[in-house]
Amino acid sequence: MTDWTKAQEGGCRCGALRFRLDGAPMLTSACHCTGCQKMSGSAFSLTLTVPAQAFELLQGEPVIGGLHGPVAHHYHCDHCKSWVFTRAEGMDWFVNIRTTMLDTPDDQPPFLEAWASEKLPWVETRATRSYPGDPDWNDWEVLTQEYAGTVGSAAST
Repeated sequence: MTDWTKAQEGGCRCGALRFRLDGAPMLTSACHCTGCQKMSGSAFSLTLTVPAQAFELLQGEPVIGGLHGPVAHHYHCDHCKSWVFTRAEGMDWFVNIRTTMLDTPDDQPPFLEAWASEKLPWVETRATRSYPGDPDWNDWEVLTQEYAGTVGSAAST
């Protein structure tokens, strides 16, 4: 189990882009949408949703790749092209970090899975919550509180 009381560092594949997280994620998730499948080259993408103030870019200048639209901005390393994090327009209070970009990735299954309607039929994530699309924003507070309870109980065992 990741010790979220300690700062966690991570970066892209080549190491040109480095970041630090100073605090626990609000949620962890797997996204099964076909866009994430194509961007990750895998069955899903893994995400740590962290408060923006807990995220610090230490080294490098990310570039926007993937979605270039007005809603989401996918940030990549300009050298190795690794997809490192995502920011959503108008929702500056959080950053979505690709879980596997941590130097020591979280060893727990994602708390929730989104876009399960596009999930490949053989995929199992052991997520606690599953949604056919994105979770309803009205559920955000309940989901983050429930996730915080799982992090706290796992840390005390």
